[in-house]
Amino acid sequence: MGNLGWMPRTESPRQMAGSPCIMAMVFAAALGLQSWLASPAEALPPEMPLAQSSSAAANTSEAACRDALRSIPLEKLSPENRAKVKSVLSNVSVFRRLPTKVIDCDPDMYLFLVRHPDVVVNIWELFKISRLQFQQTGEEQFRVIEPLGTTASVNFIYRSHDTHVIYGEGAYEGSLLARPIKSRGVLVLKTGYVREPNDRYYITSRMDCFLNIEPVGAELWTKTVSPLVGKTVDNNFVQTLAFLSSLSRTAEVNDRGVRRLAGQLSHVKPEVRAQFSDIAAKVSQKTATADAAKTSRHAELAVRPEDNVDR
Repeated sequence: MGNLGWMPRTESPRQMAGSPCIMAMVFAAALGLQSWLASPAEALPPEMPLAQSSSAAANTSEAACRDALRSIPLEKLSPENRAKVKSVLSNVSVFRRLPTKVIDCDPDMYLFLVRHPDVVVNIWELFKISRLQFQQTGEEQFRVIEPLGTTASVNFIYRSHDTHVIYGEGAYEGSLLARPIKSRGVLVLKTGYVREPNDRYYITSRMDCFLNIEPVGAELWTKTVSPLVGKTVDNNFVQTLAFLSSLSRTAEVNDRGVRRLAGQLSHVKPEVRAQFSDIAAKVSQKTATADAAKTSRHAELAVRPEDNVDR
């Protein structure tokens, strides 16, 4: 694959091996998926500077949990989905508020990639740094398969520009744990947008995770896996969001490269590939329009009418 010219810096191939999907990684981690770190990547894209970004630490406090519960729009869910969410919230094995992250990213590109995690996963597959399979099975449903024993279903049950609620069910059966375990979870992604005077958007993302582990595996997972996986999940979340920023910035300067990349996504529906290509073109056009406006303003400031008056 050709160099797109502006791709993400990573901590290491091993750390990024399981990070491509915001939604899938939490459920995989909840099922004890240490295999993210088990197999080295084959080839990372050339390292390039990331857009400036910042993040706040993860939080597992009761206060954070109460705040997260209040942020869930239960009244806006269908009765069926509300029942699923309440079944998890009534018996939470693990709560974690992942690090809050601020990135420089086009809002349309951000929302598209959040709602189409299969696109992100397929991109990483092309770069040969992930063996995770992520396939769309319905309008808002996805199936996750990890080669070493984890499977999960992920369903967007509520979507708005600033709130996404995801319900998931998963199972792990492999050599990393002595017995199979199952998990159900609710993820709440909250997003804030700020447009700076320079016309750039800075997006704040915060994800709250509520996980229920079946009683047969809850104690084992909580004592042996959760403390180890928590930091990995935090890092993967931050790195994934940084990748969204990088991809958005790439589209600004090399939309043709991103559109060629869209055409190579073999595990994504054709209409989704087309939408990805269109968004990349629009991001580039918006940037060009903003740059032209800035140039015009600078020219107006450089030559004021009074400067041309005969003295």
